[in-house]
Amino acid sequence: MANLYTISDLAQEFDLTTRAIRFYEDMGLLEPERSGPGGRNRVYSARDRTRLKLTLRAKRLGLSLNEAKDLIDMYDSPRDTLPQLKKFLVVLAEHRQQLESQLADLQATLDEVKVHEKETRSLLAKATKAAQTV
Repeated sequence: MANLYTISDLAQEFDLTTRAIRFYEDMGLLEPERSGPGGRNRVYSARDRTRLKLTLRAKRLGLSLNEAKDLIDMYDSPRDTLPQLKKFLVVLAEHRQQLESQLADLQATLDEVKVHEKETRSLLAKATKAAQTV
């Protein structure tokens, strides 16, 4: 039984909780076989492992699990890769725009903090000087 994994194997390999892996199952990202009495034991294939790896990569990129599932499902289908690549570019472009907007917001906030720091240092210097002359 080569290339088969238990939920514990995947949890340990990817530093996840078994609960997180079950959640990914509920989202339709993973589809393990069932074995043992009453089908209680999950058996993950190499395909499931790859899908989990791609899901975690998509999360690191900031994609939602639904976006990750859509993209990963596209690669599972035997269709032409051209539509898949175009879809991936659209998703990446949208995500990049969102990140650039967040970055601009953060930069504006950081600039505002710097202005307040400068003003506060100036007020502190004046207050310190006034306290020394009393």
